[in-house]
Amino acid sequence: MNIPTVIRRFQQALLLFVVMACFSAAAQTNDSVFIRRLADEILLRSSAYENLRVLTKQIGPRLAGSSGMVKAEQWGAAALQRAGADCTWMQQCMVPHWVRGGQDRARAVVNEKSISLDVVALGNSIGTGPNELVASVMEVRSFEELQQRQQEAKGKIVFYNYPFNATLVRTFQAYGDASKFRGQGPSQAARYGALGVVVRSMSHSTDNHPHTGATRYDSLYNKIPAVAIGLQDADRLSGYIAQGNVQVGLRTLGQFLPDTIGHNVIGELRGTEFPEEIITVGGHLDSWDNCEGAHDDGAGCVQTIEILRAFKALGYAPKRTIRFVLFANEENGLRGGSKYAEEAKRKSEKHVFALESDAGGFTPRGFGFTATDAQFQKIAQWQPLIAPYGCSEFSKGGGGADIGPLNRSFNTPLAGLQPDSQRYFDYHHARSDVFEAVNKRELELGAVNMAALIYLIDRYGL
Repeated sequence: MNIPTVIRRFQQALLLFVVMACFSAAAQTNDSVFIRRLADEILLRSSAYENLRVLTKQIGPRLAGSSGMVKAEQWGAAALQRAGADCTWMQQCMVPHWVRGGQDRARAVVNEKSISLDVVALGNSIGTGPNELVASVMEVRSFEELQQRQQEAKGKIVFYNYPFNATLVRTFQAYGDASKFRGQGPSQAARYGALGVVVRSMSHSTDNHPHTGATRYDSLYNKIPAVAIGLQDADRLSGYIAQGNVQVGLRTLGQFLPDTIGHNVIGELRGTEFPEEIITVGGHLDSWDNCEGAHDDGAGCVQTIEILRAFKALGYAPKRTIRFVLFANEENGLRGGSKYAEEAKRKSEKHVFALESDAGGFTPRGFGFTATDAQFQKIAQWQPLIAPYGCSEFSKGGGGADIGPLNRSFNTPLAGLQPDSQRYFDYHHARSDVFEAVNKRELELGAVNMAALIYLIDRYGL
């Protein structure tokens, strides 16, 4: 090859590079402008905070199977219609129907003196019945300690006093570390003949609100009553035990009724170029019965609806079909997320991406992604477009419980909004999870970042 030919080909390659760079810069500019418009629309005219007020104050608790669940589903369908969905529908699924049955009570008996303890029964736990269960209490801080002292456990109430690990800056890691005592604790104690369980609440708060959450019974062992105790009372109880023998009295009335009908509530914007490719964004509509479920997960639901409203307000016609899903029964069964994936598989749908918000309505910090290396590299290129609105941290690993079944069924790439987590477990599953605990601007900024990510996924695909 002669020198003039080499020079000509180099010039052609350089020109192509310059053209592509200019095209990329122009595209990024257009994207930046549209995301700015999205942000302005949400920050100036959002309906998310008012929607959350209605959901929490007018409907309130909405545990699977309850009348609150039914009201919330009706509200969700109407809210998606008002936001401008092309179509909405209810996707039926059978959900568990656990009921608390009444006020949970506990007391410590110290030197013949009865001292009230602030407790809440664990979700899905059986009750003591109308009669109080009274027994000596045995404090342990690990399953290993319980096994070593198994001879002492028979006929007692086991108290798992395992605090959140304060050194873990990412508080969901502390939750994952401690929550095994809530999930497995009752059956592990029953294995050695215990009659009941008290679990230190899954929180590092400074208040005394007990935090509920689901437990799981192992069919190999007896089902025994189980409660979570507020942190201040957990410390008090531990102090009483250190001084000598202490008895605890429990009275709970929880029971399961037959499964009943629930629904995923779905709104859709139909794609204009690739309608067969489906992007899902959502949160879960159910909450525990002892709270308003504002952060968990009213916030994720109203952010989902707000994305739809903002797209319609700006006249955005997506390339791909976007589904806005308010999932049923995340808290104590995951029936909604499982049904959504099951129906998608039955219909041979093509699910290309799913995003969930289920970590509270706090200031957005980033997104966690479950995706291939190539997909994550593509997503990472968009970080400068989203970072100005709060989500500057893009990390591998993330998603949500409700969208997890899509990944298991289709290898669908997932993402989860990751707000600042430091206050989340102050409220999670506790009576303090109310509308007043949510900041309007933080809630709306979460919706801005989610909308920006959905827009980029829709525009460029993975």
